[in-house]
Amino acid sequence: MASSENDNKTTSSFGGSSGSQDSGEETSAPRRMESLKPAEISFIDSLLESWSSLTHTERKSAFLQLSRTAAEELFLNLKANGQAELLEEVPLLEKRSWMRLLAPDDAADLIQELPLDERENALGLLDHQTRREVAALLHYAEDAAGGLMNSRFARLRPDIDVDEAIKYLRAQAKSQVETIYYAYVIDSDQKLLGVVSFRDLFSAASDKKVRDIMQPDIVRIPDDMDQEEVSKLFSKHDLICIPVVDKDGHIKGIVTSDDILNVVQEEATEDIQKLGGLEALEDPYLKTSFWRMVQKRAGWLSVLFVGEMFTASAMGYYEKELEKAVVLALFIPMIISSGGNSGSQASSLMIRALSLGEVRGRDWFRVFRREVASGVVLGGLLGLIGFFRVFFWPNREKLYGAHFVHIGYAVAFSLIGVVLWGTIAGSMLPFLLRRVGFDPASASAPLVATLVDVTGLVIYFSVASLLLSGAVM
Repeated sequence: MASSENDNKTTSSFGGSSGSQDSGEETSAPRRMESLKPAEISFIDSLLESWSSLTHTERKSAFLQLSRTAAEELFLNLKANGQAELLEEVPLLEKRSWMRLLAPDDAADLIQELPLDERENALGLLDHQTRREVAALLHYAEDAAGGLMNSRFARLRPDIDVDEAIKYLRAQAKSQVETIYYAYVIDSDQKLLGVVSFRDLFSAASDKKVRDIMQPDIVRIPDDMDQEEVSKLFSKHDLICIPVVDKDGHIKGIVTSDDILNVVQEEATEDIQKLGGLEALEDPYLKTSFWRMVQKRAGWLSVLFVGEMFTASAMGYYEKELEKAVVLALFIPMIISSGGNSGSQASSLMIRALSLGEVRGRDWFRVFRREVASGVVLGGLLGLIGFFRVFFWPNREKLYGAHFVHIGYAVAFSLIGVVLWGTIAGSMLPFLLRRVGFDPASASAPLVATLVDVTGLVIYFSVASLLLSGAVM
């Protein structure tokens, strides 16, 4: 927070004192960090690490212990939901100073975390220019590039020379531009023409024009691009920031790598939760209400339970075979769990590969052939282990009868079939879900396991009936 020495001081309820925020400017991070003591820095770091596990009372109490400068450092490093929680505790007269610490994109994120009836008031706390920028950002979807971008970036005209450009960027650096490493070259209509780095400016002759040293061919993203696709572009091109443009090529802002780090974490968390067989949570675990948590988990559990009911139906269908060879029941858990495990492995691999862009929808047949081969080899390996389990087990004749060799063959070939089917189902289901417009992560391990449990029983009893007919059955 930048404020002059003769600014009027007002007491802050969160430690220390705060200056007037009418300028809307922010103290630079280096200045804040330089004024902090090592013990304060260590305390802030420990708070950030443990923030999500602290109760609301513990967070407020810890925040109250900080000086104003330390409180600012903590506030600016919290996620939007943490900032919104603290802002609600601030007296009305201080809300403005805390809101004006934030860059437009961060302010927009914070406002989206507030209750609907408080958002307009929070927007009114910002200075006129920032309010306009934040209002524009709020029109974009939260998970679109426009919702992630910062509208403050370094910009240059193509017809000025290098010396003028450096002077102009020096002036811009004093304001809240997101990054000064790159400056974007725009025309009078705000259309993006290219980009120039500080290094290029300093190494170029002073009389050269910006248009002569700019790079015209740059990666740019539409303002409605999904945040997951944006994160893939950052990973693919290893960029610090990417400009955001509208459909007519007008630059609207930039998305930086630190903005996308949170997106990557959110997307990974969502996928992991779906892989666990539940709906993705909007809030952190401890901030999600009990009944909301039950609601998120009950749906998938009910679907999976109904699916498992067909397992009982399948066993009922083969009741006569079980009566003739009760020994077959001993291997049911081993058979169906092997199929479920192989299916879960395959689905996890495909979901991640699709998410990273390592495979695409058109690659399904290549994946199919590869997974068929993998299923046969893995099934053969488990089948061999299963056969040895029966053939070399002590008291095998007493346990499995005189036809224990036939039982061993039935277990071995069933494992090959079930593992093969599990691998195919697990690898193809994400492709199918993407094809019909669903998130491939919905092909969770529990879903695949449930599907393979039912079909695995059918495979097992079919193989057993074929191999044991006339011997045991």
